[in-house]
Amino acid sequence: MKRLYILIIPFILLYSSCTKDITDLNEETKRAATIPPGPLFTNAIKNLSDGLASASVNVNIFRHIVKYWGQAVIQQEAQYDYITRAVNENWWSRMYKDVLNDLQEAARIINEDESLSPGQKANQLAMVDIMQVYTYDILIKTFGDIPYTEALDDNNLFPVYDDAQTVYYDLLRRLDEDIANLNTSSPGFSSSEDILYQGNVSNWVAFSNSLKLRMAMTLADVDSETAKAAFEEANANAITSEDQNAFIEYYNSPPNNNPLYDQLVLAGRTDYIAAQDLLEELVELEDPRLPGYFGLNDEGEYSGGVVGRATSFSQSSKPSDRVAAPDAPNVLIDLVEVEFLRAEAVERGYDIPGSAEEHYNNGVTASILYWGGTAEEAQEYLNQPEVAYSSATGDWKQKIGFQKWIALYNRPFEAWVEMRRLDHPDLPLAENAISGFPNRLRYPGNEQQLNNANYSQASANIGGDETETKLFWDVF
Repeated sequence: MKRLYILIIPFILLYSSCTKDITDLNEETKRAATIPPGPLFTNAIKNLSDGLASASVNVNIFRHIVKYWGQAVIQQEAQYDYITRAVNENWWSRMYKDVLNDLQEAARIINEDESLSPGQKANQLAMVDIMQVYTYDILIKTFGDIPYTEALDDNNLFPVYDDAQTVYYDLLRRLDEDIANLNTSSPGFSSSEDILYQGNVSNWVAFSNSLKLRMAMTLADVDSETAKAAFEEANANAITSEDQNAFIEYYNSPPNNNPLYDQLVLAGRTDYIAAQDLLEELVELEDPRLPGYFGLNDEGEYSGGVVGRATSFSQSSKPSDRVAAPDAPNVLIDLVEVEFLRAEAVERGYDIPGSAEEHYNNGVTASILYWGGTAEEAQEYLNQPEVAYSSATGDWKQKIGFQKWIALYNRPFEAWVEMRRLDHPDLPLAENAISGFPNRLRYPGNEQQLNNANYSQASANIGGDETETKLFWDVF
């Protein structure tokens, strides 16, 4: 039998050597001929949410910056070192490559799809663009001037950076068009493709108007007239109940679980701990959200660590089981945030219903209810002189800023934005910090290396590519 095999092999080789046309080997037979826009839309939103939810030291260190969490052992990220692990580059790449690119491709396919009704096409395009606006908003609040008019072009490897404030006005214009184009009488994406609202177009109306409130308030200190007009236009149609909250509902198992589960449970890290700054405030105020935020240490007590200083993991409180659950939702915009924005709007003299105290109380109450507290516990908390709007310490910026910081727990990027914008709470720097307070992330190193001319111009325009450089909207 061995001799027979030996005789057959030359004939096989001879036959294969006579095949001259091998171009069919280049055909990607397992690659889809077309990609439907729905999965692209879904993937973009999931990648966006994963980045915002993550606690990976390679992706998201904002929990350390705003002093929600410390680290028991490794201190670089807690001390504002985001260069060693290229956090800034990973954040930039995620937003452009994994989110904006997918959204742009989804929009292209939707535009070319002649099978869609005019109403459904308009809704899908509006939803895609709303998420692009959401993402560009994040990039501007992270870096400052960014590629925009020449971004997402595969044929342009060296895009110019656009002035951030100019881009912001254009984003508001786009958002206005999207809001006008949403039609509740027509469908949008299917329930499985729309992982924010499961196809509910009415909730997209509330979401987009709430995003407009957020963006309007970003301009409040630099262009009060535009901010006031935009806020008043959007307020009536923004989120008014928990049922309209925008969040990603993760699953109980990989790969569609909340990424915090990977980092807090599956990875077996003995590092992430409660920051003393937040934990002590929760304990002192007997905050009913405390057990939802953090667990007890190994001695059955609540104990936080100093951000930037090594400490005992076993003797420190860790993020709660609720936070670490694989199916823990991740919020993009909710009633809590919107009510605090409304409280601020009243204090700024905007013409909207309700008092600042009413909206402040609504924001605190909604947060406590979300984290498992009761209406009675919320009222008891608000009755404390240190919490009550009429008697809490400081002016409205301090009162709202402090309670909003507590309420935005587990939404560290938005907490970072609000701490810079409202300047409260005024927390000390991390111990052994390598810089001043991070008012932005520096541009990625590969931008400096590969797109140096445009990078240099952008750096000069914003006042220097430094961690401490304040962005255009952060004027105080």
